[in-house]
Amino acid sequence: MQLRPLGRSGLQVSPIAFGGNVFGWTVDEALSFRLLDAWLDAGFNFVDTADVYSRWVPGHTGGESETIIGKWLRQTGKRNRVVLATKVGKPMGEDKVGLSPAYIRKAVEASLTRLKTDHIDLYQSHDDDAETPLADSLGAFADLIKAGKVRAIGASNYTAPRLAEALDLSDKLGLPRYESLQPLYNLYDRAVFEDDLEPLCLQRGVGVINFYALAAGFLTGKYRSEADAAKSKRGESTTKKYLNARGLRILDALDVAARKHDATPGQVALAWQIARPAITAPIASATSIEQLDDLVKAAELKLDAETIAALDAASTESSAEAEAA
Repeated sequence: MQLRPLGRSGLQVSPIAFGGNVFGWTVDEALSFRLLDAWLDAGFNFVDTADVYSRWVPGHTGGESETIIGKWLRQTGKRNRVVLATKVGKPMGEDKVGLSPAYIRKAVEASLTRLKTDHIDLYQSHDDDAETPLADSLGAFADLIKAGKVRAIGASNYTAPRLAEALDLSDKLGLPRYESLQPLYNLYDRAVFEDDLEPLCLQRGVGVINFYALAAGFLTGKYRSEADAAKSKRGESTTKKYLNARGLRILDALDVAARKHDATPGQVALAWQIARPAITAPIASATSIEQLDDLVKAAELKLDAETIAALDAASTESSAEAEAA
């Protein structure tokens, strides 16, 4: 497996990160263990989760994903084979939200306990917190790094101006900087990242680990009509946004590329992202060993320049489509 540097952190990660949002939600503990074992056996090392996963499920309080990962780490003894990323800042109930130093200190201890580890490799701000000065949050992260509880920090859902401000402040004050960004990005959702965030990340050497890499399953070709989408709750949520002329144009281009490369549309969609210079590792989930095998093959797939150009052209939003959106 060809590992990639994550920003300037010194961390070396596999070209795809396993999205841990499914653990304890659509995947039970036993299958989660099998998936994590298979992920490492295939040569991957990067696992991304968050303290808030999966608080959206009725009866859940958050921490379910971290708890399962922690049990797996304790039972298997494979902690030294994993680059472990988690996040802080999303609402966890009561006053548990944001990036104040006091809350960061409490939240990291809760995550470390659930993950059954003494350190987190990549600790990410899940959302920007406009009410807390950036210097205060970065200072709290600096304390965690100094204490050996965190190796590097990253940002998720930050705008380009706020990420630039945070990077400048880190340089000015000698504080740890955000070494990674976790934005929304895939073949359909391109504009926001490519227009502002991508140039900044390339210029400043910030790694990118984008979420929704398969557009909630749309880019696998699973949902091609409203009838397809109605078959699942997740499908229904993709219908309005993706089932339009551009979305179907993208699926057609993926079909052509998949036939050419003896691959699946989902594998091509991930390979297109992996080939992009700014992207370190797209985040993708699997709920079965078969789906995980698809991710493995995507990391091995090398697209030629002609295929990449065709996918670029098919997914570029026209002026009329942008106005309609």
